[in-house]
Amino acid sequence: MLRLTKSAPAANVIAAVLLASTLSACQVRHDGPEESEPAPSDTGAPGEAPAATPSPSGVSIIREEVTETPSTPAPPKPLDVVLPFPDGTDVSPDAEELLELVLQSGAMREGWPITLAGHTDSAGNDQANLRASRSRAENVAAWLIERGVAPERIRVIAFGEQNPLLPNARPDGSPDEVARRRNRRVELRVAPPADAAQSPEKQGETTEAP
Repeated sequence: MLRLTKSAPAANVIAAVLLASTLSACQVRHDGPEESEPAPSDTGAPGEAPAATPSPSGVSIIREEVTETPSTPAPPKPLDVVLPFPDGTDVSPDAEELLELVLQSGAMREGWPITLAGHTDSAGNDQANLRASRSRAENVAAWLIERGVAPERIRVIAFGEQNPLLPNARPDGSPDEVARRRNRRVELRVAPPADAAQSPEKQGETTEAP
């Protein structure tokens, strides 16, 4: 520190005061607080993923992937279809539409046995009706075989007029033509062997597919 005496000129006193002020200001800047250090980076080492930030409760907000268990499809059910034969023994257009759906069914893809039961109305004698019912069922079997169905899967049963869906005559005894047309049909069943064996065969003629 500069020490002044009483004999120093006034100019020297003023210069000494200014010099002391300048030194004091420099000392204040030097002794002030140092700049704060930058916060450490959370990027981690090069090539490493940043650490997960925990939630306020202390549990990580990153959830583990949940693997869904694939659902098992339900097995197909036995298939029962009534194929109309309103006139004659040839496969009718309506019956063909139904057979196309049958080919696409899950029961057919399972390879289950196929039962074809032929039926007629009550017109004509018993033997003629039995032959007609068998012919209808055999024509359906041939239709299926032409489209790749194995013949050994198919069983043909001829019932004739024995099992009508509706009465063939009205209460007064007159023929009911609408009911007779519905009775001329083939009943198709596709089912596992145990269920297919339960198909009604009473008084029916069973044959293998041609």
